[in-house]
Amino acid sequence: MASSGNKITHGAVANNAEWRQELEKVPGLPASYVLSKTLVFKPKTAKSQTATLIVAFALETTQTSSSVVAKVADAKDARLATSDAIEAALGVIPADVSALTVTESNAASVQVVLDLKITEEKNLIAIHPSKSSETVFMTSRDIQTYLEKTGVKLTIHDFSAGSIAESSKVEAKKVVTKAPKKESKIEGAALIGIDIDKELDFPGWYQQVLTKGDMLDYYDVSGCYILKPWSYSIWETIQKWFDSKIKAMGVENCYFPMFVSSKVLEREKDHIEGFAPEVAWVTKAGKNDLEDPIAIRPTSETVMYPYYAKWIRSHRDLPLRLNQWNSVVRWEFKHPQPFLRTREFLWQEGHTAHLTPDSANEEVLQILEYYAGVYEELLAVPVMRGRKTEKEKFAGGLFTTTVEGYIPTTGRGIQGATSHCLGQNFSKMFGITVEDPSAREGEKKEPVFVWQNSWGLSTRVIGVMTMIHGDNKGLVLPPRVAQYNVVIVPVGINVKSTEGERQQLYKAIEKIATTLEKAGVRVKVDNRDTYSPGWKFNNWELKGVPLRLEYGPGEAKGNFVTTARRDTGVKDKIPIPEIAEKVPALLETIQKDLYTKADKAFKSHIKKVTDWNEFVPALNDKNVVLIPHCLTEECEDEIKERSARKDDTDNTPEDARAPSMGAKSLCIPFDQPEGIVEGKTKCANCDRYADSWCLFGRKTNFTFLLDHNLNLDVTTDGRLIRYASQEATDRGRREKEIIF
Repeated sequence: MASSGNKITHGAVANNAEWRQELEKVPGLPASYVLSKTLVFKPKTAKSQTATLIVAFALETTQTSSSVVAKVADAKDARLATSDAIEAALGVIPADVSALTVTESNAASVQVVLDLKITEEKNLIAIHPSKSSETVFMTSRDIQTYLEKTGVKLTIHDFSAGSIAESSKVEAKKVVTKAPKKESKIEGAALIGIDIDKELDFPGWYQQVLTKGDMLDYYDVSGCYILKPWSYSIWETIQKWFDSKIKAMGVENCYFPMFVSSKVLEREKDHIEGFAPEVAWVTKAGKNDLEDPIAIRPTSETVMYPYYAKWIRSHRDLPLRLNQWNSVVRWEFKHPQPFLRTREFLWQEGHTAHLTPDSANEEVLQILEYYAGVYEELLAVPVMRGRKTEKEKFAGGLFTTTVEGYIPTTGRGIQGATSHCLGQNFSKMFGITVEDPSAREGEKKEPVFVWQNSWGLSTRVIGVMTMIHGDNKGLVLPPRVAQYNVVIVPVGINVKSTEGERQQLYKAIEKIATTLEKAGVRVKVDNRDTYSPGWKFNNWELKGVPLRLEYGPGEAKGNFVTTARRDTGVKDKIPIPEIAEKVPALLETIQKDLYTKADKAFKSHIKKVTDWNEFVPALNDKNVVLIPHCLTEECEDEIKERSARKDDTDNTPEDARAPSMGAKSLCIPFDQPEGIVEGKTKCANCDRYADSWCLFGRKTNFTFLLDHNLNLDVTTDGRLIRYASQEATDRGRREKEIIF
């Protein structure tokens, strides 16, 4: 345990008894203080609605019954919220929740019921700033001031008064209510639809669009999610496309066990160091402890390569190209986000061995081009191809190539997929050698270490696609990956329609569907008679079906179908005899238009900067920035620090003062702009000469977006003098793999 200023660090705690025990071990605490407690409740709501959680913050000794909390918050049947609900709303696990995990970014997702005794307490109050292993001491006034500044709906209640009627007699500051500065709820949103504005509350919108869009469901193990057919079908399409490409190259699919012994995992320490904090270990079998713990693979280099050494005996065995479609587990982080950062995720991981570096390098670039194809050809998402800097390359590799995307709503970059040349690092570690094929008969030459590659693409692609194309009506799916390209909705049927008219209309629709299916279109006919056409329109728009066809008595009379595009909402008509040609053509137009829109947004936000004074303002304007760069790690570290630092000096540009996530290098683009003169052009950040144009940006990171990382400076008497969202503590090299 340790103390840093007035923020105390100690062992993680699960309850107040453990908290008190941990604090008793720390010297130099305030002479007098009280413990706080935080409970989070979820009121009963309709399944189609997202509940606003109730955070009850009180003194440790206060009795806070769920029934009283619910009545104070004007909610129904409040029960303790699940871990997933808490993480989705506040971005922290239940043990880490406190009043300080409520921020401006998530204030719309919760309301706070504050114990009146907190506001009247004269002693300092112990509170967790963002995790249960830390404690700060604050005054009651500072706690209340902080909550008011977040804009959260805040109710102060006297729990000791018992009922609501009794507590209403209390003349103290009874209720303080503040609306968020910008209301993220969408006025008049359909009951089944999205009711959070994408631009105002991106994390909340993202959560809703995935759950209401039927892409996934939350699981009872934190950080793990159920991929429902609507999202898994997208993964199957990607899998089929990519699998056919790599098989044409000679890659074969295989499967290795998910378990790896600690001895094998530790053989390549430089590589596994990047994953060490994330490795999940099996330590028990039934009631018995395992003699040697077994890890669940975070990646498979150390799993597969001992067997490559066994199988590869001659240069005639090369190239060996194997791929797995599997899942991996990475457990360290506390703030999972569906598809982007999960404790178990699906991916493919290719591992190949080659005789020469030329053969390995050729494959690295070929795979990268296929990854770009997944994004651009299937998902309608533009990406930039490039090479990672030495600082950002895959740990243990020779060099890393990448495709980098851009999220317009946040102005941040996101890593799409990577293809690594491992060089001979792993073959030397695992003894993967062949005889030198250049040796003449009878000539003795040293064995040749093989050259290796690894490359991987995960279900993150679905999250990237969702963030880029989705809107305030829900998902927007590109036709090439949507489970259904077209949904046909019967219209114009009412209580006056006869059964004969109804059946005649349904038969005509089935005929239309059959025609489209023969033309290669994936069709869904929604002839449910328990829902109105308007409800169906909203439902299928929410799920992002690219094209809706409406067919009713008016269409039957005119022998046409009415079309409605999901991406633009534009409606038109197509004659029935022409649907086999025009519907597929319209779907291709939608696919192309989605890509063009996203590509325009990406390109318009790539800014070339040569003067450092323009760098941070460009980032703050939601851009990624190309700068002439020396490509040294020292300079990259400095750029990250300078672009995140809060500097109050007079000569600091205003934009640079705002605390924010520091910029990281995204890639060295393969397509290099002109303008760098060797030995003359200076790096935009330091006095060294520039080597290449390098793309920098703030990474898409929901931990940052949820704004829960509070760096608290507290005076000696416990007064809060500064609070601000800050970048999470630098995690060193492992950050390369877990921050997107």
